[in-house]
Amino acid sequence: MAFESHHNEEDKVEEKLQSMGEEKKDEVLTSFESFKSYLGDKVSKGEKLGMNEEQLAKTAQKVADYLADHESARNREEKLLQELWKVGNEEEQHKLAHMLVKLVQ
Repeated sequence: MAFESHHNEEDKVEEKLQSMGEEKKDEVLTSFESFKSYLGDKVSKGEKLGMNEEQLAKTAQKVADYLADHESARNREEKLLQELWKVGNEEEQHKLAHMLVKLVQ
């Protein structure tokens, strides 16, 4: 049951990201400040829904996986994050996701 729930969450994250229009993606990803603002808003909403830091980090990890696989970096900061993400193993990526959550809290 837990696997089904976890898989369902991944599907929801990917669906949400895929359904985001190109204009909105450009708006969010064009500058690092707008990316941080967008992520901060989503973290805040997750906290209001009762998500703890671990749940927020797992969601951030799914978003980062999607971005690394489907989007090009649009500025130096995103390029650095993307390169770190690609060289990191799953544990390191998870820690980086925790740091991103802390960065925008």
